[in-house]
Amino acid sequence: MGMCKEALSPDLVNDYQRILKFIEDASCIAISGHTSPDGDALGSVLGLGMALVERYPKKDVVFLLADRGCVPRIYQFMAGSERFVCAADTACAPDLFISVDSPTLERLADSVQVVERSRNVVCFDHHPAREEFADVCVRRPAAAATAVLIEEFLAWAGIPCNKSTATSLLCGLMTDTGRFQYQNADPAAFACAARLVDAGADPSLIALEVYQSQRLEYLKLESLVMSRIHTVAHGRVAYSYAYASDLTFYGVTADECDGLVDVVRSVRGVEVCLFVKETECCHKVRGNLRSKCDLDVSGIAARFGGGGHAAAAGFTYEGSIVETLNDALPMLCELVGESAAGLHVEL
Repeated sequence: MGMCKEALSPDLVNDYQRILKFIEDASCIAISGHTSPDGDALGSVLGLGMALVERYPKKDVVFLLADRGCVPRIYQFMAGSERFVCAADTACAPDLFISVDSPTLERLADSVQVVERSRNVVCFDHHPAREEFADVCVRRPAAAATAVLIEEFLAWAGIPCNKSTATSLLCGLMTDTGRFQYQNADPAAFACAARLVDAGADPSLIALEVYQSQRLEYLKLESLVMSRIHTVAHGRVAYSYAYASDLTFYGVTADECDGLVDVVRSVRGVEVCLFVKETECCHKVRGNLRSKCDLDVSGIAARFGGGGHAAAAGFTYEGSIVETLNDALPMLCELVGESAAGLHVEL
C-alpha cells in the first residue's frame, strides 16, 4: 500500500515487531471493538481480522461483538461481518486478544472476560486513555481513525490488503471523519484513504450502504428529531432527543440512530450540539456530543463517565431525558462562553 517504513519511529517499529511476533506465535486470536460498535470499530476489526485470516489460514481468528446483538444493518455489507460472535457466548481462551478503538477495558464490555482468559493483549486505538491495559499498545490520538493505524501496521508487516479488507478500513476512516467533513480529516487521513482506494477499496459502495440506504422508517424518525431541535446560548448550542417509544412507534432499532446527532449538528451557527435518546433499559439515556469548531466536547462526556474525541464524544446517563438535558446543557453553554442562568428544559 505504499507506506514508508522509514517514517516510523524506532519505538513504534519495536511495538509493531512485538505485535507481529504475538500474531505469528498465536494459534487463536480474538479481536474486539468497543461496546455499541461504530463504523471504525467494526471496520478495524474486519480489516485486521480478514487480513490475518487470509495471511494465516491455519490460525483461529475470532471476531467478537462486545455486547449482545448483531452488526448494525448499515455495516453488514463488509466482508466477514457474518463471522462476528457475541463475546458473552464464546468460551475461547485466546493466545492473543487484540482490542481496537477502545481506550479502556470498560468500553470492551462483555469482551473483558475474553481479555482475562488471554495470554497476550494488544491494543490499537486513537482515543486518549487514562491508563493502558495491554501488553503492547499503539495509541495515537492525532489519528483520524483506528483504521488508519491498522492500515499502517498491515503495510509495515507486509500483510496483504485486498479489496474487501481495504473497503472495511476505508469505511472506518470515512465514518469517523464524517465523510471527511470533521476537523480530524487531516492530510494523513486523505493519504491513508488514497492508499486504501489504490488497494481496491470502494468508496461509492460505502457511501451507498452507510449513507444512502436508510429505511423509510428511519427517515420518519429523523424528521421527528429534526422537528424537536432547539437552540440555547444565542444559537451556539443545539439539542434534540428521541424517546424509546419513538423508536418503537417508527420501528427503528437503536443501532440505526448513530447519524441522528449529525442532523442536530447541521444547524447553521451552532458550535456544539447534543442528541439524547432513551435506551430500552429503564431510566437510562445515551448522549451524543459533537463540536463544529475547536471546542472540545470530550471533557463533558468524561464528566458523565463517557469519552471520545474533541469533536465527537458520547456518554450514558442514569436518569430521564429531561434530567440529562438539564445537567448537560449548562456545561455546553459554559463551553461556548455563554451563561446558563435561568436555563431549564421542560419537555
